[in-house]
Amino acid sequence: MTPSVPGREFLYFAWRNGKLRFGLALVLFFLGVALLGPLLTHYPPLAYLNPLGAEAPSATYWLGTTCFGQDVYTQFVLGLRAAFLVGLLGGGMATLIGMLIGFMAGYRGGLVDEVLNVLTNVVLVIPTFAVLLIAAAYLQVRSVLMECLFIGLTAWPWAARAIRAQTFSLRTRDFVDLARLSGMRPLKIVFTEIAPNMLSYLVMTFILQFGGAILMAATLDFIGLGPTNAQSLGLMMQTAVLWGALPLGAWWWFIPPGLAITAIVGALYVMNVGLDDVFNPRLRERS
Repeated sequence: MTPSVPGREFLYFAWRNGKLRFGLALVLFFLGVALLGPLLTHYPPLAYLNPLGAEAPSATYWLGTTCFGQDVYTQFVLGLRAAFLVGLLGGGMATLIGMLIGFMAGYRGGLVDEVLNVLTNVVLVIPTFAVLLIAAAYLQVRSVLMECLFIGLTAWPWAARAIRAQTFSLRTRDFVDLARLSGMRPLKIVFTEIAPNMLSYLVMTFILQFGGAILMAATLDFIGLGPTNAQSLGLMMQTAVLWGALPLGAWWWFIPPGLAITAIVGALYVMNVGLDDVFNPRLRERS
């Protein structure tokens, strides 16, 4: 388990860690574009603005236009918003479900642990894309929130397994035994004694789930199983491929969304590596 670090010590070593600073700066940059970018455009994302069709970036259209004359910049910033929303809600839901199941299975053990392990294994082997195809056939309108819900309900098993293993090792510690002898209820023991000692691990789990949710959403959008009433980065790439952006040389149509997804997920991974260095004294000594 990753050791916990006091607040001031954490800030000191976090500021000195180049990987963490770089990853956080990159994520904050794209977050700023997602939040402030829509204020800098007055074009509707699907409006046919340019009669010339696909046009390279210019002073009028910052990221150019699609072959339909739509403003790529407007679609891009709205797609970034959707990506961060999916990461926050979908990744957060998966982390929360994984925490609840992992804590319960690891602390209770016995029959409860076996039942929850069976549930985890069932979710792991469910053919995700087959379920999505069925859902797509019956749902005429799919929203970003629905995509978040699906990701949150299917991405939690690995987190539950990891948290269960950590909880299983902590439940035999002296401070947990003392809390149990004092008459503290199991739920309170988990959230006041065990969870604080796993805080660094839980933060890193959420960051991984955040990035995984963005990747999953981009994959779903690219194969046509994403939202039908919203803009997204994956949908931009799907439309660009379907309408021949690469043969047309319209690089401004598909490179910005692909680069943004790669940069955000890569930055989150770099942040996680940096946090591991900060939380782990042995790694801090080597760096």
